Amino acid sequence: MQIILNQLKELSYNLYWSWNNDFYSIFDEINHDYWKWSNRNPVKFLDAISDEYLFDIIERKNLQEKIHSLYRDFKTYLNEETYFEKNYYKPTSPSVCYFSTEYGIAKCLKFYSGGLGTLSGDHLKSSSDLGIPLIGIGLAYTYGYFRQFIDKNDRQSELYEKNNFDKLPMYLVTDDNFRPLKISINLPGRKVFAQIWVINVGRVRLYLLDTFVDENNADDKRITDILYGGDIEERILQEIFLGIGGMRVLEALKFDIKAFHINEGHSAFLCFERIQNCMKKNNLSFKEAKERCYYSNIFTTHTPVPAGIDIFPRGLMDKYFRRYAEEEMNISFEELFDEGNLTKGQPDNDKFNMAYLAINNSNFVNAVSKSHGEIARKMWALPETRSQIDSITNGVHIKTYLSRASEKLYKKHFGKDWFKEENIWEKVSKLPDEAIWDIRKQNRLNMIKFIREKISDKMKLIHESDEKLSEVKDILDEKVLTIGFARRFATYKRGTLLFRDIERLKKIILNENMSVQFVFSGKAHPQDDGGKHLISEILSYSKQNEFKNKLVFLENYDIAVAKELVYGCDVWLNSPRRPLEASGTSGMKIVANGGLNFSILDGWWNEGYSEENGWKIDSSPDEKRISYEEEDIYEANSLYDTLENEILPSFYIRDDNGIPLKWIHKIKTSIRNLAEYFNTERMVKEYNEKFYMKVK
Repeated sequence: MQIILNQLKELSYNLYWSWNNDFYSIFDEINHDYWKWSNRNPVKFLDAISDEYLFDIIERKNLQEKIHSLYRDFKTYLNEETYFEKNYYKPTSPSVCYFSTEYGIAKCLKFYSGGLGTLSGDHLKSSSDLGIPLIGIGLAYTYGYFRQFIDKNDRQSELYEKNNFDKLPMYLVTDDNFRPLKISINLPGRKVFAQIWVINVGRVRLYLLDTFVDENNADDKRITDILYGGDIEERILQEIFLGIGGMRVLEALKFDIKAFHINEGHSAFLCFERIQNCMKKNNLSFKEAKERCYYSNIFTTHTPVPAGIDIFPRGLMDKYFRRYAEEEMNISFEELFDEGNLTKGQPDNDKFNMAYLAINNSNFVNAVSKSHGEIARKMWALPETRSQIDSITNGVHIKTYLSRASEKLYKKHFGKDWFKEENIWEKVSKLPDEAIWDIRKQNRLNMIKFIREKISDKMKLIHESDEKLSEVKDILDEKVLTIGFARRFATYKRGTLLFRDIERLKKIILNENMSVQFVFSGKAHPQDDGGKHLISEILSYSKQNEFKNKLVFLENYDIAVAKELVYGCDVWLNSPRRPLEASGTSGMKIVANGGLNFSILDGWWNEGYSEENGWKIDSSPDEKRISYEEEDIYEANSLYDTLENEILPSFYIRDDNGIPLKWIHKIKTSIRNLAEYFNTERMVKEYNEKFYMKVK
């Protein structure tokens, strides 16, 4: 039995479990309440439960073979031949380094806020699946991102819960004498240190810097305290440690990295550190070293608007980089500052743009969808004498977002190793209609149970009456078409477009023959009052009689909530203001679960949409000449028309066996056409073949 425990502990310290439903199932079977209490953190879970209790439960529930089987699969996964080995060579050390300010890998690791983080996490997972010799660099935030709490006035409040790294699936990196390995950076008047944590993600490792160490003063300990927290000075300090500190981690660990992937501009200061390292090691001038480093930097931009980019004022850059420029790079501060300007030497040169720094120093630059690529090329208009902006459309790590019920369906019909099958998504058309419909019903029911439990937990926390608690069972109807809208509540995403004509929406919802219900979730940035107002508005609608139990706002959107919603929602709604959605990935996550997309033709849906795959919200053909108000009215009317005339009839018109044949046909074509392409396996292969393997 001790062997079983050792296997569970080894599995717990590798985030391979984060995309493995069998792992979740085992811990849920051992003790559902503890698993929930632990925040789905197996390290905390195993630490809290005694070995005697664990052995007894495993024996009584006959879980030994399940655990052995999972462990064997894990070992096979780590040792089997990969795509990279088959097509290139067998790597012995990492050659690609991926830098990102946030990583969304699992619920318990609160180092992410939204889509950028989950994309980074999925990038690591697919790099592991493919055997790409890649490592990640990020920051170990003491508090991470906030926990959302909706107060009695329907306003978002932010709670910051401290991470206990010793009880998370991560290790402290130590030196040969088993002391924490640390890097340091000279800042004005002092030297600041950071220790290094490592997280195993399958075959890939993620290294995170942590400034909460004894050598630092109280303020410097807080550099890595909160993701996207603090003021602009804390932001520049975080980005100095991410970029320059991240490079020093690579030096300390003696990695020989060939390709440096800058995921969004937050880590772009690594360009300076690379140049100064190259100058010292090869006795080169700044210009010569910059040119040499240029051909191995890759910059991925995620924003279609200049306002979404980090910009630092001259005074702040002078404070932190004058000494660095003059003493470590042997150049003037003006020369260094000019790297943050695309139009060098221009008089309006008092701001330092992190995206410009990355573009000026990266041969490979890409947007994250085809339409975003077109916008980025116009926005930045790079000279023809240099490489141009490419595009690699984002994807999702499908197994991470696949429900147990959905995966069970695929295993039943295609075998245990179904995911390794050639052209697996083409085979979905052979699945029986009734099997797909049964899974959709099961996924929806499981989601509604999760929502009711989550709402009940909140009610108990605030000491609601037993009468109120008894009403939870009436929230949502497992037989009704369910539409989900869950994402970061930025104003451009228009979370309340659905409510543009409230009376028309009420008529749609109150149609007893073809009803519909809605689930909303998402966080607004703590300083985004506009986003917070949208959340309050939705919550106020949910309390109106017509919407009661048919409109839910689910608090504290995170990876665990996202998973339940993408499992269970029949339709995923997305209504951004064009062309501000660079890509978006939330809608991709429902596809393999049999959910369908309904969206504005922006970002990825501009590529993914066809009448076979889902539905579109029409935009005005004359959108350049109309106001935002007129645009909202036009697009809201398109939303209502499509919902009434196409979506609802497709869902509710059934054959003699109670199956909506038209709906099931659309599910099959959606899975076949979209799952094959909009995944991070395809995406990471593109990065590898277009960029990683072409660096000089």
